[in-house]
Amino acid sequence: MKHLIFSIIALLIICGTLSAQDTNEQDKIMITIFLKHDQDMNFAEIQQRLQENGFWKIFPPDDVEVISWYVMMGVGQVVTVKLAPAKLRELNLAIENAAWGAFNTDFYATYDYMPVWKEMKEKYK
Repeated sequence: MKHLIFSIIALLIICGTLSAQDTNEQDKIMITIFLKHDQDMNFAEIQQRLQENGFWKIFPPDDVEVISWYVMMGVGQVVTVKLAPAKLRELNLAIENAAWGAFNTDFYATYDYMPVWKEMKEKYK
């Protein structure tokens, strides 16, 4: 009987941990960052500025997940990240400290529209 009680308690702890992980993931937000090239500089100059600023060391900050990173020709780079709202200030400071001077930046709250698009596509076929 004692083993059964310990097994049930262990199972409840495991389920609670998994549930908490799911909740934490659901509590994260996505931000899309436009890193617009400073067109007064060429590629080598931009890379040099990023290196001097330590961009590759501090971006993205710890616990900020990069979802996608694309180059948009004629504009710059578009990075979408997922993070806990409490990390937003740290993300902003990483950009201010390391990307400014090489890029002009814009931030956009973002959400995944793909499931909605797929549902609508199927619905109206």
